[in-house]
Amino acid sequence: MKNVLCFGDSNTFGTPPLASLEEARRYDGKTRWSGVMRKILGHAWHVIEEGLPGRTTIRDDLIEGIHKNGRRYLAACLESHRPLDVIVLMLGTNDLKARFGAPPEDIAAGVDILAGIIAATPNLDRPPAKLLIACPPPIRVVGCLGSLFAGGVEKSQALPPLYEAVARRHGAEFLDVGKLIEVSPIDGIHYEADAHLALGQVFAERVQALGS
Repeated sequence: MKNVLCFGDSNTFGTPPLASLEEARRYDGKTRWSGVMRKILGHAWHVIEEGLPGRTTIRDDLIEGIHKNGRRYLAACLESHRPLDVIVLMLGTNDLKARFGAPPEDIAAGVDILAGIIAATPNLDRPPAKLLIACPPPIRVVGCLGSLFAGGVEKSQALPPLYEAVARRHGAEFLDVGKLIEVSPIDGIHYEADAHLALGQVFAERVQALGS
């Protein structure tokens, strides 16, 4: 059995579009994109879901907790799930929050650091895992999350070429998710169920190709 690790934020966790900050919901395993991918890949693959709402690339969140920093957990995550065949890395949306004030170049630099951690982590007796870097789609500033992401729209639109450059530096595959789906108009951050379906289908195709 081959192993694929999905390391991301709330859109990997499966948070639906939120009408209010008080909501606490999650798409079921058949709906979220990782579950769609699992069904398509079949029994030959073990899909490991490591999605954490609020997770950043390398930034400590002093409001939601420093455990949201992806850099703090990634190495332990990689070691605990070894051996891995493919890693899907999709982070950066939460780095767009106004409180971080991070320019697009710094967000991409965070992805670059995470890719370096992945490359440096031993994979037991197997070759290094194949890495797929996915750039999240552009956000909208709307709804209950709008004020948290004020000023983030243009930054999110600038990320794809920066992420693609990071992927090239690490010999990784690249996927521009914004060419496949759009964020929900309800909260401007999360994905509708049909977007998860479309994304899961594409990820399954890319993961299958990387693992062959």
